[in-house]
Amino acid sequence: MKIESVRGMNDLLPEASAKWHRVGETARRIFGVFGYREVRTPIVESTELFVRGVGETTDIVEKETYTFVDRNGKSLTLRPEGTAGIVRAYVEHARHTVEPVSKWFYVGPMYRHERPQKGRYREFFQIGAEAFGTDDPWVDAEQLAMVAQILDTLK
Repeated sequence: MKIESVRGMNDLLPEASAKWHRVGETARRIFGVFGYREVRTPIVESTELFVRGVGETTDIVEKETYTFVDRNGKSLTLRPEGTAGIVRAYVEHARHTVEPVSKWFYVGPMYRHERPQKGRYREFFQIGAEAFGTDDPWVDAEQLAMVAQILDTLK
């Protein structure tokens, strides 16, 4: 039997890995300039987080997640996106009591059990930024400026 990578999940060989490293480091540097700090959340979260955060009847939750029951009978899901875990961490650790405004970013793999197509994979990497504790519209402009600067830097 020939063992291969799972369909829709790819090996990142040295050339591709170097490119992804450059993307991640560029994003980290630019986010830092704007005062955003990196947060790393678990790859596996409680399924309930995505049902509550994304919506129980969305395609992501109904059809596209890698969900399984652990030995204790708890439903767990490989994270399909980054925002829900970041929000959970902010609330769980009561960061509003530590700092009035939290500006966080994440970089990491996400998983969706969708039909692989050209340019879409079951394992993919996502970079995102979130700001908590402010409803200032300048934060939206700031985040757009960060994305523009990242894209401009990477050409």
